[in-house]
Amino acid sequence: MNNPFEVLGLPSTADTEEVRAAYRHLVRQCHPDQFQEAQAREAAQEKMIALNLAYEAAMRLAASHKPGMYTRELPMADAIQLAWKMLRQQNPESALRQLMRADVKDAPWYDLQGQILMLLHQYESAHQSFREAVKREPDNMNYRRGALDAAVAMKNARTLKGRIKEMLWHKK
Repeated sequence: MNNPFEVLGLPSTADTEEVRAAYRHLVRQCHPDQFQEAQAREAAQEKMIALNLAYEAAMRLAASHKPGMYTRELPMADAIQLAWKMLRQQNPESALRQLMRADVKDAPWYDLQGQILMLLHQYESAHQSFREAVKREPDNMNYRRGALDAAVAMKNARTLKGRIKEMLWHKK
């Protein structure tokens, strides 16, 4: 299983309340009862199983305050540098883990997080990251473009063609 915090879209330093909130949010998005087609229901059921396992593991870790593998904070520049290194190695999951180690977060940090989340097909989270970058630097058109791209990807992912594409991507 992946890092349970990653599955929930959280840093490994998240507390139990953050874990619970992220879990509830994700469950609302992918609950099998929302889907009519058998294939979509099956994919949602698989995702629910992964979410349930991740939730249990993340709650145990958060409650015990055991540091995860990547909890040691780094200066933001170092975390960004490591994230780019992981991206060059075509490993966006590790890039996100490294990025989450940053001691502070600024607009470029949120922009990079959005770019990584787009690669991971986590469009809603990517959109939130780009919006935070825009909030911090409203005149930056690259951040605005990222937010728009993420919003379009979210919309496309909701279509039948988009759901099939996502299902196929997740089976890789």
